[in-house]
Amino acid sequence: MVAGAEVIHHSMPVLDVQFRCMSKEIEEIVELSATTVTPTASPPLCRQVARVSGPLPAEVAVASELDLRTSDATPNDLEPVIFQFIPSIRSGSFADIGPRRYMEDEHIRIDDLSAHLGSIFTCPSPSAFYGIFDGHGGPDAAAYIKRNAIRLFFEDVEFPQASEANNVFIESVEDSVRKAFLHADLALADDCTVNTSSGTTALAALIFGRLLLVANAGDCRAVLCRKGRAVDMSQDHRPIHAAERQRVEACGGYIDDGYLNGMLSVSRALGDWDIKLPRGSPSPLIAEPEFMQAVLMEDDEFLIIGCDGIWDVMSSQHAVNLVRRELRRHDDPERCARELVMEALRLKTFDNLTVIVVRLSPPEHCDSAMQLEQQQQQRSQLPVQRLKSCSLSTEALYNLKSWLER
Repeated sequence: MVAGAEVIHHSMPVLDVQFRCMSKEIEEIVELSATTVTPTASPPLCRQVARVSGPLPAEVAVASELDLRTSDATPNDLEPVIFQFIPSIRSGSFADIGPRRYMEDEHIRIDDLSAHLGSIFTCPSPSAFYGIFDGHGGPDAAAYIKRNAIRLFFEDVEFPQASEANNVFIESVEDSVRKAFLHADLALADDCTVNTSSGTTALAALIFGRLLLVANAGDCRAVLCRKGRAVDMSQDHRPIHAAERQRVEACGGYIDDGYLNGMLSVSRALGDWDIKLPRGSPSPLIAEPEFMQAVLMEDDEFLIIGCDGIWDVMSSQHAVNLVRRELRRHDDPERCARELVMEALRLKTFDNLTVIVVRLSPPEHCDSAMQLEQQQQQRSQLPVQRLKSCSLSTEALYNLKSWLER
């Protein structure tokens, strides 16, 4: 059984932004200024230094090596100075009921957000919006969020408008998306058609020009492929994680065998008002999303967004390797999404499955990047040519010396 989805279908300046450039053994802080930085053919892999609201997983901190920050950072204005890359966006999705009796996943993908919202909406180009809503306790909550996604995310919260993704716009977008998550949570409590025991995790990914913004509450995951490497753009909100456990226990909740209050395997979700009631009281289960941002580069090939049914049985790198291999064969994001679902089923997942694959770079760029990687690998495998040594007799050395002195 396949669940349908709505298929609806900048260069960014950096002014005095502090980056941490990473090398194998050296870490140094450098100040980048719009007046001093010039484009290079092979830009260094950088990770923007930022204040973090909570500890990032080790794999995110180490593997990112990209222009990445969390929501509590306050970057300076971004301007089209360093790179001129503009994403070329195409997406595909696939969903399957898996071994479950009921399908509780929903998703939405909009490759051209500006066109979908109409001429009255102004935003940096290209623009896109994707969301996965992994329901539990019945399909009510996930279905409601999917059905009302445009109203909840863009209309009710007065989504900001701008022609360039500058600092003010970025902060306004984060604030708007945060409000959308919290407003959607309250809307589930108010709608009498939604069962109070029904809830859903939610992950939303937005692209504005070269800005990628991911908001997450729950255990869906977004993974960026940068030059073949998997970079997690969200962290799973599981009760067993130290930061989440500390917050849960501070609110009077408890963890029993990995489950929040012995009932939920996630520590953030929309809905589930039978746990959150009475309304307005502190709850160990919250709908507050966490954010990650990336400035997209030429090395960014695609983005994978999947529910936990995928990540329960494969790593982020495994998924990236599979999609990258399939894109080489047919360059079809929808077929790649289907292959990921089939792989999860082969690996005996026990949940519903939903995947969105978003192509970010044109095929010709990815092909040239892959050819360059292959050439570098071939060079590294070439045998080292060693000079042969020989010895000369004393007489031969004397004759050579005499000849040179003539």
